[in-house]
Amino acid sequence: MRGRKSKRAKRQEFEQQGAPSLGGVQVPRGNGTTEVQIRAGASLADFADKIDANPAALVTVLFHLGEMATATQSLDEDTFKALGDELGYVINIVSPEDEDRELLGGFDIDLDAELAGETDEDLMARPPVVTVMGHVDHGKTKLLDAIRRTDVVAGEAGGITQHIGAYQIWTEHEGHDRALTFIDTPGHEAFTAMRARGADVTDIAILVVAADDGVMPQTVEALNHAQSAGVPIVVAVNKVDKEAANPAKIRQQLTEYNLVAEEYGGDTMFVDVSALQRMGIDELLEAVLLTADAALDLRANPDKDARGVAIEANLDKGRGTVATVLVQSGTLHVGDSIVAGTAHGRVRAMFDEHGVPVEQAGPARPVQVLGLTSVPRAGDTFLVAGDDRTARQIADKRAAAERAATLAKRRKRVSLEDFTEALQQGRVETLNLVLKGDVSGAVEALEDSLLKIEVGDEVALRIIHRGVGAITQNDVNLATVDNAIIIGFNVKPAERVTELADREGVDIRYYSVIYQAIDDVEQALKGMLKPEYEEVQLGTAEVRQVFRSSKVGNIAGSIVRSGTIRRNTKARVLRDGVVVGENVNIDSLRREKDDVTEVREGFECGISLGSFNDVTEGDVIETFEMREKPRS
Repeated sequence: MRGRKSKRAKRQEFEQQGAPSLGGVQVPRGNGTTEVQIRAGASLADFADKIDANPAALVTVLFHLGEMATATQSLDEDTFKALGDELGYVINIVSPEDEDRELLGGFDIDLDAELAGETDEDLMARPPVVTVMGHVDHGKTKLLDAIRRTDVVAGEAGGITQHIGAYQIWTEHEGHDRALTFIDTPGHEAFTAMRARGADVTDIAILVVAADDGVMPQTVEALNHAQSAGVPIVVAVNKVDKEAANPAKIRQQLTEYNLVAEEYGGDTMFVDVSALQRMGIDELLEAVLLTADAALDLRANPDKDARGVAIEANLDKGRGTVATVLVQSGTLHVGDSIVAGTAHGRVRAMFDEHGVPVEQAGPARPVQVLGLTSVPRAGDTFLVAGDDRTARQIADKRAAAERAATLAKRRKRVSLEDFTEALQQGRVETLNLVLKGDVSGAVEALEDSLLKIEVGDEVALRIIHRGVGAITQNDVNLATVDNAIIIGFNVKPAERVTELADREGVDIRYYSVIYQAIDDVEQALKGMLKPEYEEVQLGTAEVRQVFRSSKVGNIAGSIVRSGTIRRNTKARVLRDGVVVGENVNIDSLRREKDDVTEVREGFECGISLGSFNDVTEGDVIETFEMREKPRS
């Protein structure tokens, strides 16, 4: 025993070596400025690889910091920061773009090198990508109808665009036929992320403002999205044919947001249009092309593998996954193996906005693509991979990284100190939801809006699953296990699903307008709150004389000063404004010789307070009841 080192000696020895000895295991230390980059949702094993440590040692260190986790469990950013501070490392969580670049590097796909290697000879002119933005009901979709000479508004629920649409049109400009790609973004406030995405993929934004309505909240929000993305703006002053139209007022209002019209000495083009009467459409297209030629260098290399972004995606019953993609560089061909977010597949067919099959799509061309194995999210980037196997591997790695990041977000940090408190959190009421929609962007917008609902800490909202397509038996089974409600947005149940839901007692709600779904869920959450009660005063009585009774004790001969005194209600006794009897009961109430249930203001009565006999002349008896308080 004499030759064996004590635990204290071992600890001192490890600390002298510059490594923590928590749990008797040596862990390499940083110098306080050593940077370590890890992806979102990484585990202790990933961190151990970066610093050349034993994952089990990091588990021990984390345990001594009051956190319990396994070596393969996805951890959140705060946990990694705490661990880094303890070990002397500066932890940087890499952005999704950097993570994707690192992942693609493993497949010999270097986006930066491709861009750097392009010369002027490789680049060719491409059409501008134009996003139509603005407040709800200011005529964005009607304006696109006028440009395309179609009628989409009639098919929109509530007259509100619920998704992003992409179209390409041709117009004559200075003797040449020019193509323009248009993207229509929703105006409703729930679709903030989709408007931001529209600004990210666009070259020029058309800001639609109704001449009879003026600048509204979503107008300002769309404007901010476009300005933060550094996108030139052309303002379309719509509905100038209306009697209440005041285009000059719109120009004046927008000067507050640094949009100064050319006629006022600024550099923003304003065009007065009427989508309904098809007035000013040619002038608007000309203004867009002039702005594009003056402010932007719109060129791309068509002779390489395609890169781009998924604008929208949905699940078609007959055709499978249908993704609307915008090619940003390169050329997409039928037969290419592509990866879009976590979805992959081979392009089986491509269609333009009129449903006409196309064999290839060049830069700034929106097309519908068939052949993906799953539904990508709106805004996911897509790229062409060398073969199907590579595409599947990239998609699988992206899916694994995304799953880990999601788990890390969901993980509730539990320390040893508050472990008991965490066990008691079952008192919190939780509303579980399954979201299904027709397109991925609408599902994402609905999820974002629902998670922003705030009704206090007593109830929580949890979305256990979201997906695109019809409501299936799997959705009902999931809802049965977790006691969830299914919300269908522009979708209906598949065959025999309704019968299964009725049998299992699963509530399925259908919506076609997003704010109706948000309102209903908010009301449901408020209904789950425990009722709040408030005290309501019923009446007061002044004690004039006290009668002694051997049967019932003291009887207070009183006169009712306000309200009504009722039998079997709660009461308190006040003497000179001070409470001397709390939470007593009106046991009996007599008027002259009769027992009564209530006595109104101005009448005399005899009041018995049961076991409470400390009543004297001049006391005030105040009756009250607890009523449920309606929540706002």
